[in-house]
Amino acid sequence: MIGQPEFVENPENRCPVILLVDTSSSMSGAPMDALNSGLDAFKEAVIQDEQAALRVDVAIVSFGPVELVQDFVTIDQFVPLQLEAHGLTPMGEALSYALDLLETRKATYRNNGIQYYRPWVFLITDGAPNPDSPWQQAAERLKNAEAQRKLSFFAVGVQGADMAILNQITPPERPPLMLNGLDFRSMFLWLSDSMVRVSSSTVGGDMVALPPVGWGQIAT
Repeated sequence: MIGQPEFVENPENRCPVILLVDTSSSMSGAPMDALNSGLDAFKEAVIQDEQAALRVDVAIVSFGPVELVQDFVTIDQFVPLQLEAHGLTPMGEALSYALDLLETRKATYRNNGIQYYRPWVFLITDGAPNPDSPWQQAAERLKNAEAQRKLSFFAVGVQGADMAILNQITPPERPPLMLNGLDFRSMFLWLSDSMVRVSSSTVGGDMVALPPVGWGQIAT
């Protein structure tokens, strides 16, 4: 079988992560600037680890409206784009889009004989879903996927986020975290450290111990 060029050139196991980023109008200004700087730091940190640079497979989905900003690429191929804020908060549609994108990517791995770690979906938002956004259905899909160990879902609220709704989306054992101010840099450095740990573990093994979270706290 002749596989796709990206997998022929790099047959390493893949560690897929979707960054699901709220780019609605309320994120404009300092929040968006800090988020973009954080993405740069994420790339710089992961690429320092030779193995993780070839294994961490990142995609970015923004919502406000829903848009595939970056399809899956390994970190060594990843060029962070400058995200811009506009629009509303179609969170439900974005979650469903991310889940579909992930299923397509997993099928691509299987078709090319590539092993992969349990994917991560990492949501960042500073608001609440649009009133007509079908977030409940998406939350149900997420919970079912979590229960079947098909993915690990994380949610981070920025100031203004509806933490009550995020609590209904996240699994009970992994409640949403409220970001300390606009410390996206520390959050993305934590994420990069986590990805390095996962990418050096055994595919199909238990979830690795993650570094301590110093950039946010559970909202009470």
